[in-house]
Amino acid sequence: MSEIPMFGKGPFGDAMRAAASGMRAQATRLRIATENVANAATPGYQRKQVSFAEEMDRAGGASTVKVDRISRDDADLKRVFDPSHPAAGPDGYVTLSNVETLVEMTDIREASRTYEASLGAFDQTRKMYQSVIELLRR
Repeated sequence: MSEIPMFGKGPFGDAMRAAASGMRAQATRLRIATENVANAATPGYQRKQVSFAEEMDRAGGASTVKVDRISRDDADLKRVFDPSHPAAGPDGYVTLSNVETLVEMTDIREASRTYEASLGAFDQTRKMYQSVIELLRR
């Protein structure tokens, strides 16, 4: 399936493609981190992680970022003694998730700020592109 060019060719298009790829990657990171927070109290839930990879945009030759893979964190699940818990085993232990809420909140904040930076770069490039078009119309 061929990709529909959303941006023109040249340095403005390359910059907008790079910024858009960053926003897509950070949006995925935000989604995964919020899923982790939502499932922090789910017994047996394994935290998910996002890995990024750099790729070359074939349309313009710009370097962009993409989500390489979403994997499960192999860290040990927490086991606590709570015989009253509905998911407790016959020994009274419950296997909880390996999600650290503080780590996830930090990841959410970082992803959000990175998304905002990419959005700012995209918007600034768009404004410069419009300025060039206005100059050429005169």
